[in-house]
Amino acid sequence: MKIIFFGTANISKYFLENIDAKHEVVSVVTMCDKPVGRSNKIKAPAVKEFAVEKNIPYIQVDKFNDEIAEKIKNCNADVGVVVSFGKIIPEKVFTLPKYGCFNIHFSLLPKYRGASPVQQALIDGCTKTGVTAFYIEKGLDTGNILLQKELDIDIKDTSETLFDKLNVLGVKVMNDALNLLDSGNCSAKKQEGEPSFCSVFTKENGKIDWNKSAEEIYNLYRGLCLWPKIFCTVGDGRMSGKMLKILECSVVKDLSNKQVGTILEINKGLGFTVKCGKDALFVTKVQPESKAQMAAFDFVNGAQIKVGSLLL
Repeated sequence: MKIIFFGTANISKYFLENIDAKHEVVSVVTMCDKPVGRSNKIKAPAVKEFAVEKNIPYIQVDKFNDEIAEKIKNCNADVGVVVSFGKIIPEKVFTLPKYGCFNIHFSLLPKYRGASPVQQALIDGCTKTGVTAFYIEKGLDTGNILLQKELDIDIKDTSETLFDKLNVLGVKVMNDALNLLDSGNCSAKKQEGEPSFCSVFTKENGKIDWNKSAEEIYNLYRGLCLWPKIFCTVGDGRMSGKMLKILECSVVKDLSNKQVGTILEINKGLGFTVKCGKDALFVTKVQPESKAQMAAFDFVNGAQIKVGSLLL
């Protein structure tokens, strides 16, 4: 099949590599080069770099104007595959390939339509998720489903490990969907069930509310461990008023009636326990403001944190 691939994020390159190994990629459509890092050095999307390496034609998009649409039309693609493209594709574009365009989405649609389904599933404490290949239409992730496969979520999964698992499953779903289209055996079906939605996260979404249960805070950590990470404010000691990111933690049982945010226990060489609205959070790795990542026990020693100290 002749495929036009839409993708921008680093994750997109993994899918493009798999398509290129099995099909003819007539063009790659991606976003424009952008400045990154503190130096603002201009960097191309990973899929563009791959396209250049493999001599695949590419189209970089700021806006889908008539000129861009004409370039895409001239590719004469059988189907468009969309993975983490980062921009809404208009009808005048997604209808150009012979079989239209389908998107790979990391949820069991119609659940978690939107930009951050992996993170939201973890924050909500879900035990199942999956990958959906669906046709793009005007609505947000509302198109008919070509293929959908489930995946169990382990209690120790974070957004990092779950993305890895979904990438593998996503490539399988993508390839199976392409095979079905190529054989003419693909009959898409409407999405069924009550839809739910997720949005883009901000840094403030990582702020810990110690009034919540330890399980809720742990799930927030699981969802936001890649970015922006969960954080609180040190209440006393040498780093009073400074931000503290929590990088590794787990839930422990606690029946005490201490104030939430109180350091309940410090375990030598291991970490410290913080009182939550229900149960407690055992913290083993942190990153204090303007400092490198470190073991939680090293932090409490250096910051003069004691049992009874507060995190806000």
